[in-house]
Amino acid sequence: MIAPRIVICGAGFGGLSAAKTLGKWFSRSGRSGNLLLIDKENYHLFQPLLYQVATAGLSGPDIAVPIRSILRRFPQINVRMDEIQGVDLEKQAVFLAGGTVQYDYLILALGAVTSYFGHSSWSEYAVGLKTLYDAHRIRSQLLRAFEEAENTENFQDQEELLTVVVVGGGPTGVELAGAIAELARRVLRLDFRRIDPTKARILLIEAGPRLLGEFPERLGRIAEEKLRSLGVEVRLSAPVQDLCRRSVVLPKETIRAATIIWAAGIRPHPLAATLPVPKDRSGRLLVLPDLSLPDYRNVFAIGDLVSVACVPGTAPAAMQMGRHVANLIIQEIVSGQGRLDNRAPFRYKDKGMLATIGRAAAVARMRRVAFNGPIAWFAWLFIHLFYLIGFRNKVSVLLQWIWAYLTYRPGARILLRTEEHKTPL
Repeated sequence: MIAPRIVICGAGFGGLSAAKTLGKWFSRSGRSGNLLLIDKENYHLFQPLLYQVATAGLSGPDIAVPIRSILRRFPQINVRMDEIQGVDLEKQAVFLAGGTVQYDYLILALGAVTSYFGHSSWSEYAVGLKTLYDAHRIRSQLLRAFEEAENTENFQDQEELLTVVVVGGGPTGVELAGAIAELARRVLRLDFRRIDPTKARILLIEAGPRLLGEFPERLGRIAEEKLRSLGVEVRLSAPVQDLCRRSVVLPKETIRAATIIWAAGIRPHPLAATLPVPKDRSGRLLVLPDLSLPDYRNVFAIGDLVSVACVPGTAPAAMQMGRHVANLIIQEIVSGQGRLDNRAPFRYKDKGMLATIGRAAAVARMRRVAFNGPIAWFAWLFIHLFYLIGFRNKVSVLLQWIWAYLTYRPGARILLRTEEHKTPL
């Protein structure tokens, strides 16, 4: 029997989880496999820790692992570094920058990109945080602003250089604002002679009435109080009306800032818009209960690409989706009958949500239990280390966190000479 051609687009949490599930089954069963994993990068990125790279707590290699290294134990899986340009669902073909590949089963796990809610020009002035390059740009802007402030004689320019605006009060925005406040007030405070980094102004802007809208309201209030105690200015019910160079326009004020970071929203990978599939208001694909596409039951979409009721856009959810669709494909291979009509629907097991708010402080919701403080921070630390792929990465991250925690001296504070260098350190 000829092994079906299984193509997985994207090596994020969902795609990698699907690939590993399939690879393990093919290895155990002794069957020959025909699996191809495609990604534009050669590494798997642990996105929940991007804010640590952006704020100089970690370096890029600490949260990225080569895809081939992760999958080396599965000879049935081929890895291809290539740009995915389109999909023809009728011809069962994936178009790449370097050619075309055919599939019998297709898993779309391409994730999401930063959304500026129809204001694409804002991307020129406010950096999002979805890639290692984004994290490096933010880190460079932050550190360079302090260096320029040290050198300028103009008080107004100095004040602008020492102002940071984070737009978006979700987990990423809260984590960024807290980490930047600690970077300025505790890490950099003794490094400069002409400026006082503790006087830096950090603002967190949220369009809604509270922070962490997906968390219980009490945790949102706790996060706000903790951020304010760190010196972060929190603006609620303050939608951004306009963005331009070093300027954020709110309904009641205009803020001048050298560093503007956008953490306010995401949208599905642009490929989603090209597929003849129903979509929600955000452009996410509306899939069947088994996560397959309507009228194309051999094509699955998972992770941030899809809209599934009561399923958050988190790494654990994407991983569960990846395992689910992989197991469906395995069942159909074993049955030898092709696509089955009685596929099991996807059932999400809620693993909870966590967000840090600075040193040894975090908020957490684990099923029906909500808690905060050092216990939540240690839970956040353990869970993130658990999901980090690769023993070296876990040890490296843990040692750096212990060092930073004890000394307030994170070590990834190197500036490249020019912005032409796009490889994070």
